[in-house]
Amino acid sequence: MQSFQIQSNAGIPDALRRVELPELDAVGPAPGQVRLKIHACSLNFRDTIITAGGYPRNEMNPVVPLSDAAAEVVAVGEGVQAWSPGDRVMPNFLRDHLAGSPTEAALASGFGGGLDGFLREQADVPASCLVRIPDDLSYEQASTLPCAALTAWNALTSANATAGQTVLLLGTGGVSVFGLQLAKAMGLETILTSSSDDKLKLARGLGVDHTVNYAHHPQWHEQVRELTGGRGVDHVLEVGGAGTLERSLLSVAVGGTVSLIGLLTNPQQQPSILPALLNAVTIRGIYVGSVAQLEALTRAVSHHRLEPVIDRVFSFNDAPAAYQHLRSQQHVGKVVIRVNPAD
Repeated sequence: MQSFQIQSNAGIPDALRRVELPELDAVGPAPGQVRLKIHACSLNFRDTIITAGGYPRNEMNPVVPLSDAAAEVVAVGEGVQAWSPGDRVMPNFLRDHLAGSPTEAALASGFGGGLDGFLREQADVPASCLVRIPDDLSYEQASTLPCAALTAWNALTSANATAGQTVLLLGTGGVSVFGLQLAKAMGLETILTSSSDDKLKLARGLGVDHTVNYAHHPQWHEQVRELTGGRGVDHVLEVGGAGTLERSLLSVAVGGTVSLIGLLTNPQQQPSILPALLNAVTIRGIYVGSVAQLEALTRAVSHHRLEPVIDRVFSFNDAPAAYQHLRSQQHVGKVVIRVNPAD
């Protein structure tokens, strides 16, 4: 079976190796398991970090990378009744987070880090971690949902975002673009930042209400305040980390929520959290979501006919180039690898 593995902490491209793994058991999947033919995978920033080591709960090495996949069921084990061969499915990012609040064990069950992921031709997984792909999405589109889209959905719904409120989105990566699409579907006003006028133009084409170029406005929280009449935003999807958190806190309204999602900037910086104290701001860590939340997300995607934004699709053979493209941060939306082309 053709696969890729991360075999060291040397980073991209040196850590990623194409390998031939043993075929899965010819008898079929174990009881309670489902065998998947992987059609497409998408990349997340986490995937580049794992190649260099040090990502909490993701120290398995060697490991088959990538948490996000869209697949076809080709066989089911004894006792599996929910799925049949031919079904189109997505595994949840956290295999063991089925519903409710996560546990330490569930947080350690992330595909592509704590467990082998899906940059391979086939995989056996528990039936309980699977969610049906919406009928109107391709495998490539569906592969973008389990991490970035679910994270944005978790952030907005957990903060009780409602129509008429305002959300601040940082950059044009997967979480921010999905956050924009979902927020617009929910009736929120949106503000998005980037250092690229070209990316901001693309975001306006996706329906964003306001944009801020932080290369032109280093004190970008001042522009956010101005756009909201001095009040600040109700929600921030904070994907930058310590390097942007202080300005996010200066951008949020009294009683607002900052959802901590990413680590794109230096985690060693020490931002002041005094604005959170003085303005009764809720700071909440978001770590993807549960199977139940992924099911709710897919219903919303279908109802609102949302189309995931895919920047570029790479072939399986070109997987290292897909990593390089993601790391370049030139993308808008998601980077996808086609594993087994659909018939």
